[in-house]
Amino acid sequence: MSRIAVVGGNGQIARALHPLLVAAGHTPVALVRTQSYAPDLEALGAEVRILDIENSTTAHYAEAFAGADAVVFAAGGGPDGKIERKRTVDLGGSLGSIAGAREAGIRRFVQISAIGVDEPVPDDAEPVWKAYVAAKRDADKAVRSSGLDWTIIRPGALTDDPATGRVTLAPQVERGEVSRADVATVVAASLDDAGTIGHQWELVGGSTPTAEAIANAVAAGRPAL
Repeated sequence: MSRIAVVGGNGQIARALHPLLVAAGHTPVALVRTQSYAPDLEALGAEVRILDIENSTTAHYAEAFAGADAVVFAAGGGPDGKIERKRTVDLGGSLGSIAGAREAGIRRFVQISAIGVDEPVPDDAEPVWKAYVAAKRDADKAVRSSGLDWTIIRPGALTDDPATGRVTLAPQVERGEVSRADVATVVAASLDDAGTIGHQWELVGGSTPTAEAIANAVAAGRPAL
């Protein structure tokens, strides 16, 4: 059994992830801003710890990660809302998590990002969208250069549909939708597969069973990033 610290532990993907980790024999540690989330998360099998990712030092992150064997960064300010939260949550939270994992002696790190964030953003795009893409891009770059045993999952447009268990997974895929439940399934499976270390994949719905899609993506090798 291992302990998996999930940053953004009350998010929709995280909520789908916790039961999957429990089923795989892990203990999810949901890191959240307020204790009021605890009853619902504990009902999903998660241990709850408090971490305000926008107002915490590296030491705070490391303390929250204590005893964990891996970190999943699942937090996000979303593509809508305030520009400054893209830097403080999507980027700052990732940087804090990287630093905290290092200080806590944790090597395994899985980050949930977003599809296509390395592509140019149109000049007429909304400022909030530009900030969101930049934050996700820079966070992924930081993970890749972190020296940790990382995996980056970049899902397409997220839906609340049930898990299908079938996806399309590759370094680059055609844009499309994917359910949050299927994203959680890919993250859970990636944590338990050392072959996924050092890979960055885009993820959308598809026709290939999740385990087979991961195996195929691993076998295809690591692209130059």
